[in-house]
Amino acid sequence: MKLINAVIERIKYYLNKKQLTQYQLSKLSGVPQSTISSILTNQTKNINLETIYDICAGLEIELDEFFNCDSLKLINIEDWKFEY
Repeated sequence: MKLINAVIERIKYYLNKKQLTQYQLSKLSGVPQSTISSILTNQTKNINLETIYDICAGLEIELDEFFNCDSLKLINIEDWKFEY
């Protein structure tokens, strides 16, 4: 899976789990709704860590919880540049 798709999947997971809309997440996180929308529709190729941090704060989760899933393990990211 590509890194951006794994991040999108993770954000959507938490939106569903917490029953939030993109608009509500925008208000809670301070991240513009247009940014959240462009992330979730895969219209952006790069998401900075500060944006992910703000999204996590809005979701009331820690960064380690966000990244603690199989789809975000290095071995499962196909566009990871480091070779083992």
